[in-house]
Amino acid sequence: MEEVLDKLYGYITQYGLSFLAAVLIFIIGKWLARILSNVVEKLMVKANVEKTLASFTKNITYVALMVFVVIAALGKLGVQTTSLIAVIGAAGLAVGLALQGSLSNFAAGVLLVIFKPFKVGDFIEAAGTVGTVKDIQIFCTVLDHFDNRRIVVPNAKITADNITNFSAIEKRRVDLVFGISYSDDIKTAKQALEKVVSSDSRILKEPKTVIAVSELGDSSVNLVCRPWVKPQDYWDVTFDTLENGKFELEKNGITIPFPQHDVHLFKEKD
Repeated sequence: MEEVLDKLYGYITQYGLSFLAAVLIFIIGKWLARILSNVVEKLMVKANVEKTLASFTKNITYVALMVFVVIAALGKLGVQTTSLIAVIGAAGLAVGLALQGSLSNFAAGVLLVIFKPFKVGDFIEAAGTVGTVKDIQIFCTVLDHFDNRRIVVPNAKITADNITNFSAIEKRRVDLVFGISYSDDIKTAKQALEKVVSSDSRILKEPKTVIAVSELGDSSVNLVCRPWVKPQDYWDVTFDTLENGKFELEKNGITIPFPQHDVHLFKEKD
């Protein structure tokens, strides 16, 4: 019995301190990991980084630090951590290959948050679709279409293609074309369009609206009308100017031609 107690005392003496040291390393390491991850999040929020990215980075930092803490604690207990690190590395590589698409979306999301080609509320065209940005997430961007369709676009597709932001600049030009007959008076037509433009308070005074002949077409003289508006007024002004422009042109006796074909029939002689 005394021999057993001596052996037990020897084990406690040999491994007890190592066990206590490992526990202390784990407890203190976990505390420091929590503090450091919170500091990282606060610094990112102060730098005006998107909250979603800041929170995600905080969690990633905490997990990475805890991995080092656990390895250090196991090492203190005498566990061979070299093989453990190799296993973790191999597992990380396998997970990385399995989640290759998700990781590319994550990297693209980080780029979108850092460089900010658009923000929530902007009207954009990206990845072959258009819509108003509802939310910018880590792996995808949510767009609301005109007809209230919600479109979720992977971030990697957005960064891999051209991004057109229609809301980035405070002024947007409306490009309209009105065709008039060759027999109509061009000055009268231009005055009619100028009246439509000047009566619309949504159309900006500067830059000035351009109304000019752009093309001598096959069946019409084409006039361009290019007013400048605020981005949020673009579609309303487009539709209203087309409608009011037609009414005003017709009111001034201007003919709006349309394509037509003359068919000639010849009767064969018997």
